[in-house]
Amino acid sequence: MYCGSCLHDNAIAKAMIKLGHDALLVPIYTPILTDETNISQPTLFYGGLNVYMQQMSSLFRWLPRWADGWLSSPRLVRWIAGRAMGTSAENLGALTVSMLRGIEGRQGKEVHRLCDWLQVHSPELLVFSNLLIAGCIDELKRRMNRPVVVVLQGDDIFCDSLPEPYRGQALVELRRLAKQVDMFIVHSRDYGLRMQQMLQFDEDRLQVSPLSIDTADFSSAPWGPPSEPRAPTIGYLARLAPEKGLHLLVDAFIEIHRSGLHGDTRLAIAGWLGKQHEEYWAKQQEKLTSAGLDSQVTYHGSVDRPGKLHFLRSIDVLSVPTPYLEPKGLFVLEALAAGVPYVQPAHGAFPELYERLGGGHLFDPNDTAAYAARLRHVLDDLSAAQALGRDGQQRLLSTSASEHEAQHLLQLFSNLLHSN
Repeated sequence: MYCGSCLHDNAIAKAMIKLGHDALLVPIYTPILTDETNISQPTLFYGGLNVYMQQMSSLFRWLPRWADGWLSSPRLVRWIAGRAMGTSAENLGALTVSMLRGIEGRQGKEVHRLCDWLQVHSPELLVFSNLLIAGCIDELKRRMNRPVVVVLQGDDIFCDSLPEPYRGQALVELRRLAKQVDMFIVHSRDYGLRMQQMLQFDEDRLQVSPLSIDTADFSSAPWGPPSEPRAPTIGYLARLAPEKGLHLLVDAFIEIHRSGLHGDTRLAIAGWLGKQHEEYWAKQQEKLTSAGLDSQVTYHGSVDRPGKLHFLRSIDVLSVPTPYLEPKGLFVLEALAAGVPYVQPAHGAFPELYERLGGGHLFDPNDTAAYAARLRHVLDDLSAAQALGRDGQQRLLSTSASEHEAQHLLQLFSNLLHSN
């Protein structure tokens, strides 16, 4: 039983089913967002609008279940999320703490609703895609006594962005919940050790499962050098947000053009732009306009699966220079699956991805000049870059497809079940 809300959860659950196992993907807080075939359950638990209203007014804590069902409608939540309700951590401090408190929080009836549903389906094991959505563990353990696994991926980033006193309160609750988790899974050793220190759990409950992607359409796509000549293109594929480092790429792009050596180079950007980051994106556009480069930059918006494949065919190198210590780096795997090399900071998960798959370059995250220089190095010899990307592609397809990760996770789950 997978409880989550992201593309990767969907890919892994799908792979487990393909391998002959039962896996139910249960959306929590928001509907599963994926550019692949969505296999998640139609019922949404802890619907974002519903839990927000329960936080703000006691009236909504006593609504009948049919009304809860309407407020948690995936269609309604998607509509609201696209307009008024953001997920800015600064605005959700009290809500976060309340949800972590589970049955003792203002969303207690949501805990009962999820536990009732799980008791009917009676899974052997429960997997949460992060600890922030696992406030119901107390009640689940009391009712079902099943092993609980938590995949840690970004919990620290959200928690650290909370204002006090909510950050401190949330950390207390996260550490309390961590004591009841039977296994933690991370996608990089670096991130696992940092989270172990933050949550204060024993290292013997930590397992590393290398990140993977669904490679089905990547492996069948017509990758290779462009059929027609085009300008060298740097690509960015991630949310348009400060933590993803778009501003660093824009600065490096401007510096590359100032050098006068790569005047025809273009910048292609794809990714979701939230309302809270519209001003941030506007500032990047202003910098590009001031440098006279706005005509050499294309923003493709938030791309679907075919759009992502098309985008990756149109670039020569991918770079998402995250200032923070990225725990996963899914965009690197997507680039390599398309045979596109990368330029990434040498911190977080990226050194481990580089060691495992090659296929790109790392730079000192504290040296902005080194970043622009590394991008220029790639642009100086695109044929070498293409060869590097193809090498990484072969390694990824043979070791890091979703089926590989699913098999590894299933073995970890089997060991856990037999030890309980």
